[in-house]
Amino acid sequence: MEGGGDRGGFARGFGDRGRGGDRGRGGDRGRGRGRRGPKREDEEKWVPVTKLGRLVQQGKIKSLEQIYLHSLAVKEHQIVEFFLGAALKDEVMKIMPVQKQTRAGQRTRFKAFVVVGDSNGHVGLGVKCSKEVATAIRGAIILAKISVVPVRRGYWGNKIGKPHTIYTKVTGKCGSVSIRLIPAPKGAGIVAARTPKKVLQMAGISDVYTSSTGSTKTLGNFVKATFDALHRTYGFLTPDLWMETRFAKSPFQEFTDFLAKPTSGKVYHMEPSAEE
Repeated sequence: MEGGGDRGGFARGFGDRGRGGDRGRGGDRGRGRGRRGPKREDEEKWVPVTKLGRLVQQGKIKSLEQIYLHSLAVKEHQIVEFFLGAALKDEVMKIMPVQKQTRAGQRTRFKAFVVVGDSNGHVGLGVKCSKEVATAIRGAIILAKISVVPVRRGYWGNKIGKPHTIYTKVTGKCGSVSIRLIPAPKGAGIVAARTPKKVLQMAGISDVYTSSTGSTKTLGNFVKATFDALHRTYGFLTPDLWMETRFAKSPFQEFTDFLAKPTSGKVYHMEPSAEE
């Protein structure tokens, strides 16, 4: 019995029951950023299915910040595309095979980690598992757009020019991996490993020091920890935010009359059952 191959182990290949011939590491796996092929008809025309989506499509909500202010749940990736559009870039961080032992052998699927960002204070992370590499990447991009969060940026020293670093020290954690982001002066650059450096660039941070501990070779957890740290930047209440809070109506409350209107002219009636 040969080692690894027949068993489908990670050590020496996946055997006949592992990946198919057309899904191996060779060839075009759909890596890279930007558009992948022409858009389909159904992708071009967006029909919103949530109240928030309807308000965005009709121009009732002017920016993503208005959504974040009222903590509204984003369930459609087209909402983020509507506001950020062409500025949003995606980067495939890693594609890794995962296996499940079944009675027939191993079932191999592919797990994709994708980061999206506009390099101007918005970043998102998506993780998707699928039988095909292309399907996993496509699903991860959609999940990353849905999870886009704002990143609070600030200055190191005098407030000259545009914000260039993070506002305050923050720590993110996932599994054993912990990463600490520390503000840095202009010109310092992003002092970080390759994995968090890409995420920080997508977030629009140009200068920052980092300190990481744990098993950082586990790339998935390293990316998640970095995203967690950036997510926490707006969770820290600093003295300049101690101003009087002016309460505004939630968009759902403000545009309640618009949302009360039916989405189409069709009205469906339930047919009575035979028992009745």
